[in-house]
Amino acid sequence: MNIFEALRVSHETQRSLADHLIKTAGDSPDRETLFRELKLELAAHAAAEERFFYVPLIAHDMTQEPSRHGIAEHHEMDKLVQQLEETDFSSPGWLATAKELHHKIFHHLEDEETSVFQLAGKVLTEAEKRSLAKDYEGELVSQRTKV
Repeated sequence: MNIFEALRVSHETQRSLADHLIKTAGDSPDRETLFRELKLELAAHAAAEERFFYVPLIAHDMTQEPSRHGIAEHHEMDKLVQQLEETDFSSPGWLATAKELHHKIFHHLEDEETSVFQLAGKVLTEAEKRSLAKDYEGELVSQRTKV
């Protein structure tokens, strides 16, 4: 498995959780469970992705700016997650913020998969792609168990 395949697994999990989350209503157990799962997945993925995808890419001129942009988008998503944590689950504002987070997630993942992956494919060797995937997956597991 290479780094792109490894990242796509988490991307699909994020998309699925975000899709299900915005279909929930009120202060329900489903909303709370899906939000916690999405929050954990986003945090674990961002930490592992930044360390084993973006940081190595920052070293290359071609991928430096897209990497910094991706990291900035992680911070934007963190702020939306924080807003959701501070808002009552039954508030109409909660769903509006959840939809904003959904949009940001989908935009970020699409950007990565259609642009950043192609650029990264040009600067990383095949061995690096496999090594980064292994390191990314190990870090992802480690991050998921921290919470």
